Amino acid sequence: MVARAPRKKMYRTMQGRMVDIEKLRAANESVQAVGNMNVNARGDVLGPGGTIVNTKENVIKKYYEQPKGMVSDTPRSKPMPAPKVEPVKTVQKMTPVAAKPAPKKVAVAQPKKVEVKPAPKVEAKPVESKEKKGIDAALDGLE
Repeated sequence: MVARAPRKKMYRTMQGRMVDIEKLRAANESVQAVGNMNVNARGDVLGPGGTIVNTKENVIKKYYEQPKGMVSDTPRSKPMPAPKVEPVKTVQKMTPVAAKPAPKKVAVAQPKKVEVKPAPKVEAKPVESKEKKGIDAALDGLE
């Protein structure tokens, strides 16, 4: 069998045009990528003026040479100063004092003063033989 050439992936736009994305990428490899990483579309690190400082292959090679979690052997340009240690001060312990909460002032409702009028004198009526009960007894004498 004869090996076929890899088929190019073509995309159809919304307007019906055919676009080859791989060809478009290859044409714009050297254009600076949008963002703050200073790389081109290919992944090369760019310096001032758009010159290539480090290629993508070197960046990947350096990444995989150094095992993860290990510190590089190259020293820093400026050593970090040692933190200043202040002498430990002794602190006296205080005994807790039970603080009494301040009494809250509560407004107490004072009962209203009611004047008591003496009841009118009721004349004694002769007691009837029938005793009134219920409403009749309550209404008796209100006329």
